[in-house]
Amino acid sequence: MEQHEQTAAATRPPVAAGEQAPDFTLPTVHREGKVSLGDYLGRSPLLLAVFRGLWCPFCRRAIAELGVTGDRLRTLGVETLAVVATNVDNARLYFKLRPTRVPLAADPDCATHRAYGLPKAPLTPDVMSALQATRVNPTGELPAPMPVFEASAALDQLHGFQASETDRRDYERQAGQFKGQFLVDRDGIVRWANVECAAEGIPGIGKFPTADALLAAARTLA
Repeated sequence: MEQHEQTAAATRPPVAAGEQAPDFTLPTVHREGKVSLGDYLGRSPLLLAVFRGLWCPFCRRAIAELGVTGDRLRTLGVETLAVVATNVDNARLYFKLRPTRVPLAADPDCATHRAYGLPKAPLTPDVMSALQATRVNPTGELPAPMPVFEASAALDQLHGFQASETDRRDYERQAGQFKGQFLVDRDGIVRWANVECAAEGIPGIGKFPTADALLAAARTLA
């Protein structure tokens, strides 16, 4: 039953601009307690950035960059929340060693991903072949674009990342999961959305909106 419900939920289209943002309640990483969409309603717009687990080097880098961009968004009155798909203890251990300024919530079950309609691609032989044939360098840290899985391994080595048992379990459950970003106004309406690979297909894997793109979207709320 659980597998059927997850498959059915994943078939809904991503939440688009003009739609009501789905509510969520998740444990926070930087402090005890929970955070929900309701904490922001009537108070400030929110950039909600939904990531895979910490096994994903593209997500780790984007979270680090979002800590800097979030400061700039706050000057425009926009708060930021990053949702990372791992349990709260695993997230706290990682970010204790590699602090970031962006507020974080943990969602090991990817409930937020499903609520916001973020796709999860089945890793069929055709998809695996396409991934191996597609060269990427989304963080700009590699000397040249590499096949997706090789790029991921190279970035892990570059970052000195050692996967925990939790990270390995997260990967088994999340492989093929896309990430996305949603700008929600203070009334709870999505005003801008971006879904990984939506425009570029597989070559878009790992890419994250630039700071300029996020700031431009935030300015439209003024």
